[in-house]
Amino acid sequence: MNHKILCSDLDGTLLSTKSDVSPFTISEIHRIKPSTKIILVSARMPKSMRYIQESLGIVDEPIICYNGALVLDGLEEIHSSIIPMETLESLYHLSNDHDIKLGLYFKDEWYVEENSERVTKEINNTKTTPVYQKNAETLTDWEKRDIGAHKIMLMGTYETIERIQPKLVSSYSNILNIYRSNDTLIELSPKDVSKLSAIELLIENRYSLKDIIAFGDNYNDAEMLRLAGCGVAMGNARKEVKKIADHITMENTEDGVAHFLKQHFKI
Repeated sequence: MNHKILCSDLDGTLLSTKSDVSPFTISEIHRIKPSTKIILVSARMPKSMRYIQESLGIVDEPIICYNGALVLDGLEEIHSSIIPMETLESLYHLSNDHDIKLGLYFKDEWYVEENSERVTKEINNTKTTPVYQKNAETLTDWEKRDIGAHKIMLMGTYETIERIQPKLVSSYSNILNIYRSNDTLIELSPKDVSKLSAIELLIENRYSLKDIIAFGDNYNDAEMLRLAGCGVAMGNARKEVKKIADHITMENTEDGVAHFLKQHFKI
């Protein structure tokens, strides 16, 4: 089982801890990378992916950020899709009405209004630091700069997220991808992109989806796993993701990606 390209999600997949890849995973990536392109595919911002690229020795490969909303090859911007200001302002008012905190992301910029347990976890997990300022100030600045958001993180309690999710689906599902990350988080990204669409953009005219082995664990990985030549779900993956995968490996905390590569990927 050899493929020309390996595409892997990070959190809950390639990362064995909340922030790092294990020595075993690093050794397996080093073993296969002379014959295989390694592309990281994540909801993360660029700077919280590049240190992982460095540890794997693949800084010369492109990265897919924000669930496909931003695709970079070194310093070159291959693709960028943003949530426009009109939608941002509407979401800002809706979140205020439901006592939801926002994380606003554009390229390597991350803005939150205040620190919290969730923000602290994000800092520790992604090795990045946000700018603390009022959402209204961020939106005013972005409007002047004529930019929008590559991703929005909605942070609340189980109860507040439960209340707002149906409203998001009914009002925004035609223009936004809405991913429930966990009980207290929802991620929003532009509707016209996905992890799969970004992969297709990168391989256009050079490879086919059959050339790809993909690893993932969550809802935003499902399309990528289903249509790749070989889709591998983690042992900790959502049950819906496991159902559509070609294979299931061990959990991310057990180095599932590395074990699968060692067993199946012969050079």
